[in-house]
Amino acid sequence: MRTPGLLLALMTTTGLAGCGPAAVACPAIAQATAVSVTVPEDYAPQVGSLRLKACQDGTCKEDFVELRPGSDSIDQGCTPDGVCSATASPNGTKVGMLMLDTLTEATLTVTSSGAGRDGAPLPVHTVEFRPRADYPFGEQCGKFLSAGVTLESSGLRERT
Repeated sequence: MRTPGLLLALMTTTGLAGCGPAAVACPAIAQATAVSVTVPEDYAPQVGSLRLKACQDGTCKEDFVELRPGSDSIDQGCTPDGVCSATASPNGTKVGMLMLDTLTEATLTVTSSGAGRDGAPLPVHTVEFRPRADYPFGEQCGKFLSAGVTLESSGLRERT
């Protein structure tokens, strides 16, 4: 006599549990804790080596940044069955990253130094800003923080 009542209760509970919104799958992508740097095309030929120092929450990290050629993505279009592609085209910039142990939303101070192609020291520049928070896969998948700077002949600025 108790079995039909228990069975009905289990069926009702199971049915209610399945009525909520479907779970959203989040990509298993790790975030790089780093400060990225871009040297624009007009200043890139003058930069031989670059050193960045990033300080946040009382901790600093300083190192030379390996600069490599930057590129733009060129849309190659899509096929009728929905397969899309792009290619990279060099754009004359130089890009690099200073890896950090942690990155928070607190103010970040970044200082650049280095040498020109002729070996002469580059001017020392400093900028302060807060890393950007973004939810590229939706709020249910967590926040990603990013910090980027642009080094120009006129100075160092937060990349927008």
